[in-house]
Amino acid sequence: MARRKENKVDLSSFDQAGARVFDNPLVTEVSDSYLEYAFSVIHSRALPDARDGLKPVHRRILWSMYEQGYRPDRGHVKSARIVGDTMGKYHPHGDTAIYDAMVRLAQDFSLNVPLIDGHGNFGSPDDGPAASRYTEARMSREAMLLVGELGEDTVDVEPNYDGSLTQPTVLPAAFPNLLVNGASGIAVGMATNMIPHNLAEVVQAARWLINHPDATLDKLMEFVPGPDLPTGGVLLGLDEVRRAYETGRGVVRMRGKVEIGPIEGSRGRQAITVVELPYGVGAEKVIAAITNEVTKTKRLTGIADVKDLTDRESGTRLVVECKVGVNPQALLADLYRLTPLEQSFGVNNLVLVDGQPRTLGLKALLEVFLAHRYEVVTRRTSYRRRKRQERLHLVDGLLIALLDIDEVVRLIRGSDDAQAAKDGLMSRFGLSDIQATYILDTPLRRLTKFDRIELEAEQERLRAEIAELSAILDDERVLKKVVSDELAAVVKQFSTERRTTLVDGDLKEVLAASAPAGPLEVADDPCQVILSASGLVARTAAESEESAEGRRRNGRVKHDTVRAIVHSTARGRVLLLTSAGRAFKVDVLPLPVLPEQAGTVSLRGGMSAAELVPLEAGETVVGLAPLGGQAEGSPGLALGTRLGVVKICAPEWPVRSDEFEVIGLRDGDEVVGATWLTDGNETLTFVTSDAALLRFSAGLVRPQGLKGGGMAGINLPAGARVVFFGAVRTDDPGHGEPMVVTSTGATVKVTPFKAYPAKGRATGGVRAHRFLKGETDVAVAWVGPRPVGATGTGEPVELPAADPRRDGSGFAVMLGPTVVGHLIERD
Repeated sequence: MARRKENKVDLSSFDQAGARVFDNPLVTEVSDSYLEYAFSVIHSRALPDARDGLKPVHRRILWSMYEQGYRPDRGHVKSARIVGDTMGKYHPHGDTAIYDAMVRLAQDFSLNVPLIDGHGNFGSPDDGPAASRYTEARMSREAMLLVGELGEDTVDVEPNYDGSLTQPTVLPAAFPNLLVNGASGIAVGMATNMIPHNLAEVVQAARWLINHPDATLDKLMEFVPGPDLPTGGVLLGLDEVRRAYETGRGVVRMRGKVEIGPIEGSRGRQAITVVELPYGVGAEKVIAAITNEVTKTKRLTGIADVKDLTDRESGTRLVVECKVGVNPQALLADLYRLTPLEQSFGVNNLVLVDGQPRTLGLKALLEVFLAHRYEVVTRRTSYRRRKRQERLHLVDGLLIALLDIDEVVRLIRGSDDAQAAKDGLMSRFGLSDIQATYILDTPLRRLTKFDRIELEAEQERLRAEIAELSAILDDERVLKKVVSDELAAVVKQFSTERRTTLVDGDLKEVLAASAPAGPLEVADDPCQVILSASGLVARTAAESEESAEGRRRNGRVKHDTVRAIVHSTARGRVLLLTSAGRAFKVDVLPLPVLPEQAGTVSLRGGMSAAELVPLEAGETVVGLAPLGGQAEGSPGLALGTRLGVVKICAPEWPVRSDEFEVIGLRDGDEVVGATWLTDGNETLTFVTSDAALLRFSAGLVRPQGLKGGGMAGINLPAGARVVFFGAVRTDDPGHGEPMVVTSTGATVKVTPFKAYPAKGRATGGVRAHRFLKGETDVAVAWVGPRPVGATGTGEPVELPAADPRRDGSGFAVMLGPTVVGHLIERD
């Protein structure tokens, strides 16, 4: 045993080579190693710097490209070459990781301002990029704003991984890249997820903060109301956005932007077309989710087909075709709920500030960027002033030599060597060592009279530039103005329009308000389609004939006046007639359903006609007409124009076309009224601006085809025009006695229709309104039962009592600043 003790070696002190060995507990060793790893990941890989908004890999890629000259004014080079240069010189990690980071800098669906101009397949939200040997790249023009001042001692440099080269610790960054392009990364125990913003909006906020350092967050949000995503879409709930801007953390809700409309060539079927997707979501991901919900979970019903028609020309177009009778708004709500068409984005503004991870709000992020720009501009200005001072020192020496050039030449010729010549120049003319050396190195051909003039001009220019640069360094206000002006120049050159639509309010309230009412599938029950005088179109809820008749007898309409009503079904279609003589087939199902309470229908929930059909400038919707079986037995559509033309258009509508003309109009003419005739027993009525009313039987007008231009309806004197045309029934006591309403804007008159005698077509009519002093024209007129008036905002106006005199003057009634369209019955 004793021999064993003598031969024992203490391995805790030395190894076999005689080196010292330290005994370290496993727990301590693992803990220390993991902390070093965590520190390396946080500082050197995962988190962006708050100043330039870049992670080290991105910064090294841009630095390598800048150093190699892969700039916007030069040709593209292979991506593999860029990856190899970066990996070999500055970023000793895998080429796949470097290429993935480089690809993201080139994707316009990932960044608002791409920093790399890629040539080739750089991927899509659904697919990855081609291999680096197949793609090419160069720096974008915007990237030059990040690196453009590197050669002027604007930032610190550090050795690369092996100490053979140097690299910048941060880029000068002439715009707030971190806020504009966002960032994402996962470190050890922490992560960052920053959402992109609009360049112009962020710069405007930064410029305001330059001049108003105490600006509140609410003031900054006047410039930056919310994120602006590269893929557009809709962002809901700005209250949560404000919370994220205040604390640096929050959750915002993104939605795809959709268009709902009829499927071309189908009857009553609707399609939901997704034209913009949430940030980071691809069309294939949405299709996969829809397929799963339809075929496996069966929670999503009502979809007939899904097509991805996305291409480079038309952009995103994901078409979801609805089954017949499906309410597209209700289906859209299910799509938002069950598919990635609605996504959340967790904002976590975790960035490196002075090497320390910190979570910053909007104002703090802008302040860090501006502090960086102040330092960059200060260092750049110092560098430029120093260079100009050095050049001025040389120019001053040359001018001293030129003043006595003969003596300078003799002194140089008489010197034994260059050192003696330099010493002689320094002692004879009081020159510095640098000035004397420069004079000796200057060719004699530069010492001419002409060069002296150039040198004196350069001297003055350098002194002026030095003074300007000194002002920047000496006055903080001048420094801030320079930074502000440079930011403004960036916006002027590179700004883009906002892509993302913002919906204000609390997120829960916004989601609740956007949830559509009504079932997914709607029965094909009878309903009414209503056109208001202010151009709103809506429908009543699907109902039985009994309930519809009950409303026609007892119901009332509040807000706005009704211009036309046609009966249809929930899955049917109607015609919208415009002042340009065009007709559009419109599906009833997508129209908003008017709320009803106690027999009263409000028109406030209607949809503008301009949202339904593509109207030209100045074109308005003037009437409705039914389609399908309800058109049977009718002589057609009665039209009256501003120049007094009347036409009954036979109901022979094109089957394959959803838009067509119903009358050939002359130049300067337009349709003022379009009324559907039920059986031809109606009375057609014109009212003109010179207060003439003409009524005649609809049977006096022969129906024409679509191309017909109509016939003379009323003779107009010079300067007069038609202000109303319509069809009136005199054999329908259920709706009350027809009345005539005329208004000059100052006075209004209501007269029984029976007071006006019928005359023949193409005559001049009889007087319907006697003008008072100052009145020259009838501005608004309407003929029909139970008239009501409305202001330009749709508010009702009480009309005067009926006057039995057809040629009497009107009564003063305040109609408001604008009278909407015509005064139509309550139905």
